[in-house]
Amino acid sequence: MSAFFLDSSALAKRYVSEPGSAWIQAITTPEAHHQIVIARIAWVEVLSALARRQREVSLPSADVLQAIRSFRYDLDTQYQVVEVSRQLVDAAGELVFHHPLRAYDAVQLASALQIHAALSLAAAAPLVFVSADDRLIVAAQAEGISTDNPKSYV
Repeated sequence: MSAFFLDSSALAKRYVSEPGSAWIQAITTPEAHHQIVIARIAWVEVLSALARRQREVSLPSADVLQAIRSFRYDLDTQYQVVEVSRQLVDAAGELVFHHPLRAYDAVQLASALQIHAALSLAAAAPLVFVSADDRLIVAAQAEGISTDNPKSYV
């Protein structure tokens, strides 16, 4: 069993067919028995991506609704969710001074760092930070987290 933190750019690939979706599907299927961790803010970010695709008419409304239902079910039953706290927001605030990150990307990375530290203390499997955002991957690597990019699995 491995532990994966999926940022929203990676997580969205589970619900919308894009380059890298097959790999994301493979690691997130319950039969793979991986620990999948996401930040609470992923809900807003993934819904934003779905809404944008609906507005651009690149994804039919029925597919958007199905993706939202599937995401809600997985959120409630499969994912370990990192909640937003003052400590997390403070850590994200520090990250924006060390890396060229957007605000929500800093929250995503701070969430992953929190889980990475907990897994390290528990001597558990190391966390793999998964993102399709190259800038966020570089920042995660600089912070000492193993990374992977679903775009590498096209």
